[in-house]
Amino acid sequence: MSTSLANVGSRRCSKPSCSKRAVATLTYVYADSTAVLGPLATFAEPHCYDLCEDHAARMTAPRGWDVVRLAPDPEALKPSVDDIEALANAVREVGRVEPVDEMVEVNRRGHLRVLKDSGQNPQN
Repeated sequence: MSTSLANVGSRRCSKPSCSKRAVATLTYVYADSTAVLGPLATFAEPHCYDLCEDHAARMTAPRGWDVVRLAPDPEALKPSVDDIEALANAVREVGRVEPVDEMVEVNRRGHLRVLKDSGQNPQN
């Protein structure tokens, strides 16, 4: 089964009778008896539950368990100047063209080519 990028942002609530769009992910940490409810995970995980806004707001944990609700700071989710600068530098780096010595085709098999530098002798 393949997952397209379009499906990543349109996951549905894990509750059987709910067809609303998921906005949060619920994870149980059994060793600590803790339920962690946070923002929607980037990828669907088999032992996590995606919940819609309604079910996330009404979520309760088993008796004796702690509930940790992670609410990210909306400002922290926005791209920072450092992020944008790093992206621009990465694009510039990929766009740089290094001068390449003259290459000579020695042999060809289908779409594959054997190349050598023009200053070297071909090896047979």
